[in-house]
Amino acid sequence: MPYEKTVDVDIKVHKRNGQVIAFNEIRIKRAIGNAFKENLGLPREVELNIEATRNVEKVSGCVVSVVKERSDNHEFITVEEIQDEVIRQLYENGHKEVAEAYANYRKNHAAKRALFELYTTKKRDGKIVSFKPEKITYAIAKAFRASNNGILTIELLNAARAVTDTLVEEIKRLWPDGKCIPIEEIQDLVEKELMKSGFHEVARRYIIYREQHARMRREKKLKELSGDDTSYDWVKGIFYKTKDGDEKSINIGDIRFQIDTCCQGLKNVESETILKEAVKNYYNGITEKQMADANILVAKSFVEREPNYTFAAARLLLLKEYQEAIEKPVSFESIKTDYPTYFSSYIHKAVELELLSADLLKFDLKRLGAALRPKRDFLFRYLGLQTLYDRYFIHWEERRLELPQIFWMRVAMGLAKEEGKKRNEMAIKFYDMLSTFRFMSSTPTLFNSGTRHSQLSSCFLTTIDDDLHHIFKCITDDAMMSKWSGGLGNDWTNVRSMGSRIKGTNGKSQGIIPFLKVANDTALAVNQGGKRKGAMCAYLETWHLDIEEFLELRKNTGDDRRRTHDMHTANWIPDLFMKRVKENADWTLFSPNEVSDLHHLFGKEFE
Repeated sequence: MPYEKTVDVDIKVHKRNGQVIAFNEIRIKRAIGNAFKENLGLPREVELNIEATRNVEKVSGCVVSVVKERSDNHEFITVEEIQDEVIRQLYENGHKEVAEAYANYRKNHAAKRALFELYTTKKRDGKIVSFKPEKITYAIAKAFRASNNGILTIELLNAARAVTDTLVEEIKRLWPDGKCIPIEEIQDLVEKELMKSGFHEVARRYIIYREQHARMRREKKLKELSGDDTSYDWVKGIFYKTKDGDEKSINIGDIRFQIDTCCQGLKNVESETILKEAVKNYYNGITEKQMADANILVAKSFVEREPNYTFAAARLLLLKEYQEAIEKPVSFESIKTDYPTYFSSYIHKAVELELLSADLLKFDLKRLGAALRPKRDFLFRYLGLQTLYDRYFIHWEERRLELPQIFWMRVAMGLAKEEGKKRNEMAIKFYDMLSTFRFMSSTPTLFNSGTRHSQLSSCFLTTIDDDLHHIFKCITDDAMMSKWSGGLGNDWTNVRSMGSRIKGTNGKSQGIIPFLKVANDTALAVNQGGKRKGAMCAYLETWHLDIEEFLELRKNTGDDRRRTHDMHTANWIPDLFMKRVKENADWTLFSPNEVSDLHHLFGKEFE
């Protein structure tokens, strides 16, 4: 409905908040038009027919004429007076039902105003305005229309209103005493409610719309700050290779925007500082991955100057991980909708590849996907995220399939899979604990939870008997436990010392050192499934006859065949030994085969 004419006189309107503004005929026409639409059961976004449009024009003209006449005798006219006149003119022009609809709207709106006086909205420029749920409905309705080929049906409009109502209730729950809510926070809540309500495509459209406008604002600001880009003219002549092998010239504006995005909200972190150093590492033929790595390394190099650069480096790494896993460029805004959909497809794909247990398919993947919190990716510092990327994320053919929040949820699902009907609820609880760093599981749990071999234990302790079969059985067990990321502690005190008689062959024993060398090399060969170094420690009591050679195992000098450079050693020291040291008395060494019960004694019996 075209509302183009405006009154050409200087009429002042006194608003409820005390502000005095110029009279706007267009707003009067829009309000009357909305009343006609309400009476006809039409959404506000559609056009009225010709007859209704003429009625709106006629009533509006009558209202304007009266307002003009009254303003001649008054300094200003109030909003309430204008609304009263609208109702009177609707009645006088024969539109009783429309007048009643307008009066009801006015009454309901007054009740809402009383409620929402507790709330205000802080715009991006810092201006504080009243909180208006109808504006939220309008924005959501636009997203619904965009996702439905530009058509907004009554059903979609009602859905938009329902989402707004849920959002308003959430705001009242979060801040019952009122709050000045930043516009960005309101938009975040809109995204959350759309996702919770299952409108993923609408949420995606809404996020894209936000991202486009945010980018326009930030690019304008960056352009003002950086001035012209003549200092980067030489970079524009560099061509890089895309993933598909095509060559493209570097767009310095895109790179600046990406780096600046990763620096948002970080104190004492300058995106231009990172950019100036990063471009020095660009060259003709550089790949997209190498460019991303160069940006990350430069950001990391500034950590010594300002610790917050670790978060900038982590965010640059996140963008690299998003693209690697999802196989398309992803922003911090679009990942909000990509996370839930990719999570479900990842679980199915990983089960198909036999990387994860089929038990994970018993979970409600849609519910768990909706519980993911992408913003928690920003909690990572660079070193922590890089460690997860290098060692912990499940991968296939050199491609990381997991993302940080999916990694936490996979671990949580593995921990909750035996919880029966509560498995989904418990998985979300475990996820919330892990992803907020309030609790952290050990490495075997992080490696194996939810996989086909869910070995979650961290440490395994073994006492090795003075028997050749048992010695190598324990070494075999060590290899298998190390394969699934277990740390190993072996008690070698029972094994006879060097020079002891071997009854079966009537020969002499080589002692524990050669066996420890085998154990050391086992830990080196079976390096926790190829993910990190094996962790093994050998324990020996102080009275063992081989204790002196045992204490030299970690030395860098001497016969390397009697050294264990990759295994820890621990000497069990009894109180009696310290008493003898204090008294400067003698200490006696034994071979375990001669005192078979000594290792099992303690206290007075040991002494």
